[in-house]
Amino acid sequence: MGYLSYLDDFKNLENLKEEMQLYTNTEDENDQFEVLLFSGKDQDIRGIVGVQIVPNCIVIRYLSLDPSYRNNQTREVVMQELKQYYPKQEITTLPDYTYLLPFLRDEDSK
Repeated sequence: MGYLSYLDDFKNLENLKEEMQLYTNTEDENDQFEVLLFSGKDQDIRGIVGVQIVPNCIVIRYLSLDPSYRNNQTREVVMQELKQYYPKQEITTLPDYTYLLPFLRDEDSK
C-alpha cells in the first residue's frame, strides 16, 4: 500500500480496491484518473498525488506525503508543480483537501 497506507480512507481494503479500480478503468475518456509521484530535492519519491482529470479541470483526490515532508513548504511545492504540469486546467480538490488550495496562489501575489 505504501503511501496510501497513510490515508485513513484507504485503511479499509474495500475503499482501496474501489479507488484502484478508478485508475484501471479506461472506458470513459472524459474522466481519467492518475497517480503522480512527488520527489524531494534528493530525487527520492516522497509522496503521491491522486488526481481526476475532467475537461478543463484537475481534481485532487488525495495527497499522501512521507511524514518528514508533511509541512506547508512541501505542500506549496507540490501545488506549484501541479500548476506547472497542468497549466491550462483549473485545479480544485475534494472537500478533505481544500486546505491545499491557498498554495496555488500566483507567485506575484506573495
